[in-house]
Amino acid sequence: MKKSLLFLATLALMFATSCKNDKKETEPEVQQDVETEQVTNEDKATIKGTPKEKTASEIKKLTVALEAKSDSGVTGNVMFTEENGVVSMLGFFKDLTEGTHAIHIHEKSDCSSPDGKSTGGHWNPTKTAHGQWGSPDGYHKGDIGNFEAKADGSGNITFTTDEWCLGCGDETKDIIGKAIIVHQGTDDFTTQPTGAAGGRVSCGGIIQ
Repeated sequence: MKKSLLFLATLALMFATSCKNDKKETEPEVQQDVETEQVTNEDKATIKGTPKEKTASEIKKLTVALEAKSDSGVTGNVMFTEENGVVSMLGFFKDLTEGTHAIHIHEKSDCSSPDGKSTGGHWNPTKTAHGQWGSPDGYHKGDIGNFEAKADGSGNITFTTDEWCLGCGDETKDIIGKAIIVHQGTDDFTTQPTGAAGGRVSCGGIIQ
């Protein structure tokens, strides 16, 4: 009887020891699984929190139709494109007199008057002297310059600057709400404040 009890006690002790060893062997595996899952979740959070890379810059485009003023018959179209903080202007005109003509941005988009004077003076938000674009002596933000008209009355101009914007809200750069004016004569870049460019023969409001 004592031998039987001793045998059962020994058997129970062996079983308990075996279970304890099994538990110790399996615990590191469970811990490893938890660590792996934590790393995975962190990676997911990092990926989720990373902003998407901008693949293409925003491009703004605007076309302005010009109407004849001062009984000239001069019409045209001016296209503005803004990309990466730079505005490009491309203008086409017809029925001009052959020769050199001034083109400016004026302060108001109102082309209602027959002579185009409802647009006000040159757009000059920085309050500087009139002059040729880029002159160290000063120039208006609307002082685009001159272009040539052919014998058939057609003319075109291209212009690019980072000193304009389309609808950015900066009063010193935003050309929305202004007007394009083509003049009968040439800008001499000297006479204040107009350049003695003559009458306004075509007008277009820059409106979004």
